[in-house]
Amino acid sequence: MTDTILVTETFLSVQGEGLYTGLPCFFIRLSGCNLSCTYCDTGYAKAPGRPFDLTALVNEWRDSRVEHVLLTGGEPLLQQGVYGLMEMLMAAGARVLLETNGSIHLGHVPTGVLKCVDWKSPSSGMAASWLDVNLRYVSANDTIKFVISSRDDYEWAREKVRSRSLDRYTNVIISPVWNGLHLDE
Repeated sequence: MTDTILVTETFLSVQGEGLYTGLPCFFIRLSGCNLSCTYCDTGYAKAPGRPFDLTALVNEWRDSRVEHVLLTGGEPLLQQGVYGLMEMLMAAGARVLLETNGSIHLGHVPTGVLKCVDWKSPSSGMAASWLDVNLRYVSANDTIKFVISSRDDYEWAREKVRSRSLDRYTNVIISPVWNGLHLDE
């Protein structure tokens, strides 16, 4: 197991999107991303970041005194150490939320992690990055999120939800973006 992970930033805030909107949350933004979405609002997370000991991150979360911790990026699943971090956080009593871009296999994400998987729309420029196998790893506790910037994106997302019956086994969120800013932020 990797004992360190590259981190862009950590902070305490209120979750601003998804099923946990409004709840206090400790954010761990991991460094690196494998995509280049046209509407990316965290391009700074592509920079290398600084190494953090996993135990130090768990302790920093513990000191925040909030239940929820969000692992985000960039793309958090690019770093092998994230799996051990998720396990350690859950063992310490955290409710672990994961935001991921849907381009990396979810099979190694520990059971109990609440996943928000972004299915990239055509306007993102990254629609081809989606791994269809990831649908096997989302459940009623997880979310598939579609960020849309146009009517065409909406129609595309609606077709995905209908043709895959996504709303029958997971949560679906449509998140509008305008000029690079999510309207729910």
